[in-house]
Amino acid sequence: MSTLVFIRQMRQSDADEIFRGLSGHDIAKSMDYIQHCWQENYSQTRVTLLAFYEDQFAGWGHVVYQSQYMYFAGKGIPEIQNFDVIPPLRNRGIGSRLIEALEERALARSDAVGIGFGLYAAYGAAQRLYVKRGYIPDGRGMMYDNVPVEPGARVCVDDDLCLYLIKKR
Repeated sequence: MSTLVFIRQMRQSDADEIFRGLSGHDIAKSMDYIQHCWQENYSQTRVTLLAFYEDQFAGWGHVVYQSQYMYFAGKGIPEIQNFDVIPPLRNRGIGSRLIEALEERALARSDAVGIGFGLYAAYGAAQRLYVKRGYIPDGRGMMYDNVPVEPGARVCVDDDLCLYLIKKR
């Protein structure tokens, strides 16, 4: 199976293929965001890796070297972000190969790598994958828009409600 999956770094010319590949799924991204990712790749503040399955764009993921999450930023922990595999291509080993490549990039610069995920069912597959790969909670509890959720607080359960995990080398 592994020969069917190919991982490489994003190129500027990939923007249209990424946009088309993610469109029509719950992981769609705007062209502005995709181009922003390219600019950060160009400036070397982000690494975006693309996964291909049988020569078809299958997903992408990012390592951001300066996280917006203050705990990771303060510790110099790179963060894996927007880890997406196109839904019809899931359960083929693509996600495992992609996250392994992202971890290699992050751990080349740090003794740890961080990742966050949403707390509702749509993130279930990602939650299980991260635990299987040895990620553990950072111990700071839930965050909403990177700010700790205080006991008794009411927050919206959306993509900004996250739990952050760390994996050490």
